[in-house]
Amino acid sequence: MSLQTRLMTAVIGFVSLILVIVAVITSATLGSTMENQLDERLGGYQAQLAHWVDQEPLPGVTAQNVLLGKGATVPGLLFAVSSQLTGTTGVVLDNGGGDLSGSAKDLTATQLNQINDALDGGLNATVTIDDIGSYRIAVTPTDSGAVIVTGLPRDQIQKQLTTLLTVIALATIGGLILLALTTAVTIRVGLRPLRAVATTATRVANQPLDRGEVTITERVPASEADPRTETGLVGASLNKLLDHVNTSLAARQKNEERMRRFVADASHELRTPLASIRGYSELSLRDSTLPENTHTALERIQAQSLRMTRLVEDLLLLARLDEGRELVYGTVDLTQLALEGLADARPTAPDHRWSVDVPDEPVVIVGDAGRMHQVVANLLANARTHTPAGTEITLSVAREDDAAVLTVHDNGPGIDPGVREELFARFARGDSSRARQTGGTGLGLAIAKAIVEGHRGFISVDSKPGSTSFTVRIPVNPSKDAPNG
Repeated sequence: MSLQTRLMTAVIGFVSLILVIVAVITSATLGSTMENQLDERLGGYQAQLAHWVDQEPLPGVTAQNVLLGKGATVPGLLFAVSSQLTGTTGVVLDNGGGDLSGSAKDLTATQLNQINDALDGGLNATVTIDDIGSYRIAVTPTDSGAVIVTGLPRDQIQKQLTTLLTVIALATIGGLILLALTTAVTIRVGLRPLRAVATTATRVANQPLDRGEVTITERVPASEADPRTETGLVGASLNKLLDHVNTSLAARQKNEERMRRFVADASHELRTPLASIRGYSELSLRDSTLPENTHTALERIQAQSLRMTRLVEDLLLLARLDEGRELVYGTVDLTQLALEGLADARPTAPDHRWSVDVPDEPVVIVGDAGRMHQVVANLLANARTHTPAGTEITLSVAREDDAAVLTVHDNGPGIDPGVREELFARFARGDSSRARQTGGTGLGLAIAKAIVEGHRGFISVDSKPGSTSFTVRIPVNPSKDAPNG
């Protein structure tokens, strides 16, 4: 549930509760007041009717006789008389036209019993009488020994209360609708800076900030970043944070460029002395008069110089790839390249089972043939190095839409999940879960990733025990402006 919905629910809920409480209190107070007024009127009629009863001869005291010839009467007035000589009789005045002189209607025995049951020894009560309605009744003993019951209808009270509650309900509904609209507009306007913050943060989150030259230009608009308001303060704080992050990214980029230039320059400068060391060691090894230990030492020097030369060449290649150089585009037949790569890899590990799966039609892309051959060689070497003897390694090439897909799959023990995230990092050598027979520089997969991304493609790995696949997906005709996968 959104913040706007929660605020509206809370405000409307509390206001509705207050209005209901006010309506209940108002109706209860008005009803009590009207009941008291009815009781006061009833008391006046009790005294008048008791006086009329006392004026009648006791043997002839009935409700009809008492009211006979008395002139003006009250519409709806209920009157009952009970004496030992005449028993209990009662009438109710019916005013059909609303005037004060209605006709009297005798009360039935059932209606009289309902009145008696409602009083139950009390002096007054409220009773609902069949075919008549709700009445407020009171008992009065007279001086002549008769007992009279006087009642007035409560219809008017109920009508007024119903009208009042209807008016309150309609006013409440209308007020709540107006309140909901006003609250929605107010909250929406108040939360607009937060929406601007969320939109800006989303745009920034969609930017690739992990590498390359990055500049964060997105900012919360100044109109939504007023620090004098609570919501505006959030926008102002986000802008300040983005300024800091942008400055940090610029500093990071400068450090990366400085380090890249240093690696490229150092690698370039190291090539000459390494070539000299290798040349002098080869020249010295031609001397057959050298002692055996000297000959062995020279062989070790030559081997390590070759190893260091390969490392320097790899570092130089990575530095140039990072700078967007080194790739020479042309037509590359991945099918032929895969066949050649597998043919080169098979003699290096005769204890492995090698297979290739390529389509009948060549899969041709625009790219650097030499570097793509290096990608295939590195992936095959990685599969060979980190799997035990007897492992089956399959190299496959396929065309999917506008992309070429190259996959190296093996059924070895799999990759440790703990090092999978750093698998393509430079100098990553934490693969303890696979049978590692020989060591490397830890740059093979990093170089493969850099070459693939230089072709505007991407490389991924999917590994579980018994199945590991490295998948390279490259656009058939990569655009220089196309983003990396």
